Amino acid sequence: MITPLFHFAFYCFVVGSLRLILTVGARVRRVVFERPPKGAFVMASNHISHFDPPFLSGWFPRKIDWIAMSELFAAGWSDRGFRWLDVIPVDRGGDDRHALREALRRLDGGRVIGVFPEGGIRDGERSILAGAPMQEGAVMLAVRAGCPIVPVVILGSERLYNAKNWLPWRRARVFIGVGPAIPPPSGEMKRGAAREVMREALATAIVRLKDDMVVRFGLGENDLPHSPQQRMAEP
Repeated sequence: MITPLFHFAFYCFVVGSLRLILTVGARVRRVVFERPPKGAFVMASNHISHFDPPFLSGWFPRKIDWIAMSELFAAGWSDRGFRWLDVIPVDRGGDDRHALREALRRLDGGRVIGVFPEGGIRDGERSILAGAPMQEGAVMLAVRAGCPIVPVVILGSERLYNAKNWLPWRRARVFIGVGPAIPPPSGEMKRGAAREVMREALATAIVRLKDDMVVRFGLGENDLPHSPQQRMAEP
């Protein structure tokens, strides 16, 4: 029988192993502007590469139960592996009520749900870092659960698409910023209005967090998200 303790141990083993591998190709700098709450919350981050989940899982202060597209669970081994990692599959093509109920159940148990509100890898003007629109999932979960959202920004992970950056003397610079939690609106507010308030607050917080990281780490334009193709073409 697979127990919650096994899930936690498997998560620690996989995330710890991936963290060791990622440190071969990356120098990670993290700044926590405000420590995340101890209870349940939704973690919402921008998404610039396939390396983001292991980076964020490895360097975030809490264990994350990710929401991921159901296509990742297609093979038998991947279905078992992702479920052992407590990943929640979601059908991106429609209204997946099972994923919503499961995420709410875990939030009710005090856990952290990780969401990429862009719905996929984005850079440039398509990124929420540039003020682009975001999907409803993170905000809807927080409002339904009555829990905070913790904004997170990751920069530089797409540099690992360039094989040269895995050389030990190059190592890509990756930056992770954890912002102050955004509390849920008053319980007297209707859900539609509450979602709008949290959406605006999250959008503002993400952009502000990116700007704060630019100042804190002295970042330039080349440190901001580029497409995988651009990174692979770099010398």
